Order: sequence, then structure tokens, then C-alpha cells
Amino acid sequence: MNVLVRLLAWTLAIALVALPVVAVLNGWIAGDRWPMRRLEVSGPFARVSADEVRAAVLPQVQSGFFAIRMEPIRTAVAALPWVERVEVRKRWPDQLIVSLNEYRPFARWGRDRLLSEHGQVFAAPGNPDLQGLPELDGPDGSVGDVIALYNQAQPLFAGSGRRVQAVSLSGRGSWTLRLHDGAEVVVGRGDTAERLRRFARLLPQIVAARQGAVLLRADLRYTNGFTLTWQADPTVPPPRAPAQRSPAPINATTQQAHI
Repeated sequence: MNVLVRLLAWTLAIALVALPVVAVLNGWIAGDRWPMRRLEVSGPFARVSADEVRAAVLPQVQSGFFAIRMEPIRTAVAALPWVERVEVRKRWPDQLIVSLNEYRPFARWGRDRLLSEHGQVFAAPGNPDLQGLPELDGPDGSVGDVIALYNQAQPLFAGSGRRVQAVSLSGRGSWTLRLHDGAEVVVGRGDTAERLRRFARLLPQIVAARQGAVLLRADLRYTNGFTLTWQADPTVPPPRAPAQRSPAPINATTQQAHI
């Protein structure tokens, strides 16, 4: 009996000590005794404002220094558009420190999303002014492959003064590129790198031979060559047709090249 009484006494004593501590840590009591009075926010603030961060943090800091939890604050700030990473910490006695990094866009992804420099796809609400970004697209999970081909193709066409503007991968694994001058390059599936390398190496010679014609489309889905579609140079007048004929004007031609 004495053992049971002593056990109950110890339990009651521990509870009397622990309960106030638990109550303070959870903000049940004395929350107004250690309020958060200062908020320090740091970041580049190119797309996210300090006021937006404060508005996201304010509802999470009403319970006092000890009861504030970092994860809800981190989640609230991370939900803001353009926020890539958030760090939150407390400093005694009344300061909350929030630092963030913003997404830095590297390319457009699909119709309405962007791709960061770290290869993360994120949504950008509104219509941000991001002229000149590469346009990449592909199925979910193909980001790494699309970036890799874009980086591989860019130097191949630099020798001919062209820049790769868009790379897309279809759901069936077929590749298509678009150059900055609007020319479409259909690569298809299989031997992608070799087909691009072969075409980019011959492109300056082929364009020079056409004397000002504009390349509209190149289809590389051939074993030993490719098919090219051209638009005649609009500054060059077409040859005069014989008097007895009235042919319709031809604006595009198709040429097959073999290697």
C-alpha cells in the first residue's frame, strides 16, 4: 500500500512540474508573455515581396515564442509563387528569421509552366515577362532528358549561326526541335544525337547552296539522309513564265539530301 501511495505521489509531482511546461510550449497559457515582436525576412525579392512573406507568416505567430512551430511557417511561405526554398528559425527572445530563395527560370515548360535552373518545374501565375526563354516540353519525368538534348544540340547549331529555341519530346518518344529562325527539325526516335550531329555539320553548306532560300522544315527520320522543305527568298523576283502558261506561284519546295 505504501508503495502505491509513493508511486501516485511521484506521478502527481511529475505531472505538476510537466504540465505547465507542456502548456507553455503549446501556447495554452502565458502565450502573451513571450510574444514574437520582430520578423526578419531576407531574400532576393525579384519576384516575391517582403510584404507577401509577412502576410503569410503573421497567422502562424500568434501563440508566443515557445509554441510557434517552424513547419507551418515554412509551408505557408513555400506556397507563395516563385518561392523555391525557405529556411525558418527563432532567436530568443522575440525574433523570427525567414530567409528564402526564388526560382530562377531557365526555360518554359509546356504551355503554362516554367523550368528552374535546377531542373524543377513550377507554376508562374499571371503572364510574367520572360521573353527569349527556351521552350521545352515532354511527358512528366522527362525533364532531365529534354534538358540534356537541348544542351547537346545548342553547340551543334552554333557553327551555322543558329540557336535552338525549342525542344519537345512526344509521348511516343519522338523528338522535334525548332531553331530561332522558325525552322522545324523533326528528329524522330533512335540515333537522335547522331542524326542531329550529321545534319548540323552539313547545314551551312546546304543553306549556302540555296542562295537565300529560307529553310522551313528538316525531316531527319531517314537512315542515310534527310528531307528539306524551303521557302523561296521573297526579295528575289520569280522567273517570268512563258506567255502560253499561267502556273500558280510556288512558295515552298521540298528537297531530299543523301549522305
